Amino acid sequence: MRMDAERFVVITGGPGSGKTTLLEALAAQDFKTLPEAGRGVIRAQQAIDGPALPWRNPALFAELMLSWEMRSYAAARNMPGALFFDRGIPDTIGYLRLTGLPVPDHIMRATETMRYNRRVFIAPFWPEIFGQDAERRQTADEARRTFDAMETIYDELGYELVPLPFTSVTGRVKFVMETLGPACRA
Repeated sequence: MRMDAERFVVITGGPGSGKTTLLEALAAQDFKTLPEAGRGVIRAQQAIDGPALPWRNPALFAELMLSWEMRSYAAARNMPGALFFDRGIPDTIGYLRLTGLPVPDHIMRATETMRYNRRVFIAPFWPEIFGQDAERRQTADEARRTFDAMETIYDELGYELVPLPFTSVTGRVKFVMETLGPACRA
């Protein structure tokens, strides 16, 4: 396993489960974080009325997410210390499977060559905080199925899934720090 992999910590799960809020809290404590590809791609495509939106062209959307995640991974190599990713490259496969699209070989190769910390934090579906917005159009059922898809792909790729507890943001930050131990400050 590459040395970078242990520094690269993924937080994944379904939409509206508190991932981004947790990452914002980690950033507020001076941890380096990398933003979610999906929201970034959607914002950019909406700004130009582009075709790579999940409700217009899911396959193209997935390719742009992959490019975003690969760029984030490459940028992270030049940053010191632990880094927290709002989703990772395997999420692209979870998305493709969720939408019933085939997974191209190049995306599988990306997951094999660009690895993350063996522990992946996964945020379970949390109905009390789930909500939709202009970028998050998924229903609660789709959010649950997205969680299932992410859980399946990360497990298949040999990651150890660590479910985030249903607790406050402060409690989740504490849980992540305790789970990772001193390595998260390296």
